[in-house]
Amino acid sequence: MAKKNTGLSHQQLETAFRHRNFKPLYFLYGEETFLMDELQARLLETALQPHERDFNCDLIYGAEADVNQVLAACNSFPMMAERRVVIVRDFEKLKDNRRFQHYAAQPNPSAVVLLLCSTKPNLSAHPYRALKQHAAWGEFKPLYPREMPGWIQKRVERQGCRIDPDAVQMLADFVGTRLRDAVLEIDKLRTFAGERTHLTLDDVVRASGQTRECNVFELQRLIGACQYGEAVAITERLLQQASNRRGESLMIVSVLLSYFTKLWKLTGCLAAPRRPDDRELAKRIGVNPFFIKEYLASLRHYDVAAIRRAFITLLAADFELKGGSTRDERLILLLMMRRLLPRRPLARAA
Repeated sequence: MAKKNTGLSHQQLETAFRHRNFKPLYFLYGEETFLMDELQARLLETALQPHERDFNCDLIYGAEADVNQVLAACNSFPMMAERRVVIVRDFEKLKDNRRFQHYAAQPNPSAVVLLLCSTKPNLSAHPYRALKQHAAWGEFKPLYPREMPGWIQKRVERQGCRIDPDAVQMLADFVGTRLRDAVLEIDKLRTFAGERTHLTLDDVVRASGQTRECNVFELQRLIGACQYGEAVAITERLLQQASNRRGESLMIVSVLLSYFTKLWKLTGCLAAPRRPDDRELAKRIGVNPFFIKEYLASLRHYDVAAIRRAFITLLAADFELKGGSTRDERLILLLMMRRLLPRRPLARAA
C-alpha cells in the first residue's frame, strides 16, 4: 500500500527556509495559524535581505485583493534581488482564486509564493486540488492536550535549555492548547531565569507572579484532594495578589476545566477491560507519569457523576465571568468552590 502523503511539517518547512532551500510555491492551511505565522516570518527573514524587501515583497490579504493584481505580483520578476516573495493571507477569501489552478502548474521560478488559508478548504475543488498536486503544502491542525507537554519541551530544548517534567506539565496546564500563549510563557520564563539554562517548577510559578505555596496548580491539587478550606484560602490569596482579577479568575476556571477533563478521561481508561499501566494512563490523559498517582487519588473523591457536576459548575462560572452575571469575581469563585467540592470522599478506591 502506498504511503499516504501527509504534507510537510512545521519542522521540515522551518529547516528548509533556514537553509534557504526554497520552492516557488507553498500552500499552507489549517486552524493553527501561529505555526504558519512563524513560517511566514522565517521566510521573510531568510529569502530577502533587508534592503531588498521594499521592492521585492508583497504581503496581500485575500479579502481585500483583486485576483488579477495578485497573479501579476506572483508573475513579476525581482528587482535587483535573487527572488521576489509574495505572501497571500486568507487565500480562501480571495475572490475567483480558482484561477490559481493554472499558476500552480507553472509557477514563476524567480518568485517564492506563500498561500495561507486559516481554515481547511475544500481540497477536492480547484484551485486547492491543483495546489496540493503541484505546490509544497502542509496542514496545520490544533494540537491535542496530550501533545502539548512534548511540544513545550522541544520548544525549550531548541532554545538551548532543559526543563523539568513538572515544570512542563504546569506550563501545559496553564496554556491549554494555545501555542501562541505557550511561546509567550516560555519567553517570559526564560527572561525570568536569566543566564540559567535549567528551568524548574519554581521558575514557572514565580515567573507567573505566584508562589510555590500559593498558585493555581496547588489549588488544583487541593481540589483533587477534596480539601475545601485550603482551596478557598488559596483562591482568596490569588485574587488579592492579582492585578487583573477577571483575567486571574478566568485562568483559574480554565486550569480546573482542564484538570477535570483529565479526570474524566481517566475514568474511561480505568473502565476498560484491561487496566493500562500507570505510564500508559498518563499518556492517554496527557500528563507526565510523575503526576498520575495524584490523578488516581482524586478519583477517590470524584466519580463520573461528580465530574459531570464539576463541568456544569465550571462552565457556569466561565459564563458569569464573561459577562453573564453582575456578581464580582470573588463571589463567583467562592460559589464555584462550594459547588465543586464534594463534602465526603467516595467509599471506593481508585
